[in-house]
Amino acid sequence: MKASHPSFRHIIWDWNGTLLNDKWLCIESICTLLRARNLPAIDEDRYSRIFGFPVKDYYQAAGFDFSVEPFEKPAMEFIRLYDSRKKECQLHPGAVEILEQLSKMGCSQYLLSASETGILTEMTGHFGISGYFKMIKGLDNHYANGKGDLGMELLSAIHAPTESIVMIGDTSHDKEVADILGVSSILYTKGHYPAFRLMDCGTPLINNLDELVPLISGV
Repeated sequence: MKASHPSFRHIIWDWNGTLLNDKWLCIESICTLLRARNLPAIDEDRYSRIFGFPVKDYYQAAGFDFSVEPFEKPAMEFIRLYDSRKKECQLHPGAVEILEQLSKMGCSQYLLSASETGILTEMTGHFGISGYFKMIKGLDNHYANGKGDLGMELLSAIHAPTESIVMIGDTSHDKEVADILGVSSILYTKGHYPAFRLMDCGTPLINNLDELVPLISGV
């Protein structure tokens, strides 16, 4: 499937890193947890290289020792830190404009995320963009294990030909989910994965959200 297909009518958005610019907060939060354990903090370059799914593997790569404590302990500490500051984050440049433009083009838009559903609902309301989404699909826990099953539920709800659907994300995991769903994907390079980690995904990359329009419309 080609992401330049002219009949994409259904847009599945990832949230963290794709619409929401929260990489900086994720780095600061994980560094707070590492320092509390007398472990070396990570910088943006290291984060960009090791962050991934499942999140437990990323925590181990960052230096956490799960023979000393269970994964759930730092994971919940991270959520509390992130949650206390999440509204300091901003949407990526052009996010509202592209949501509006795609809506005017007649596209149905959906949110699919490894974030917890309540957070997604709160944050989309905070930014005044919840009305753009026909459905918001998130996890029912905080551990960010993945979103393939959620994607299948969303696909069933969309109930449209897969060639009319495209997923927009910022990690190789988003491409993997799109492949599971059998839909096209477009990846954004200003999120949690830098361009060099996305180049082998075999899908179009964008550096700015306004680059989506010709890819969606086929113009």
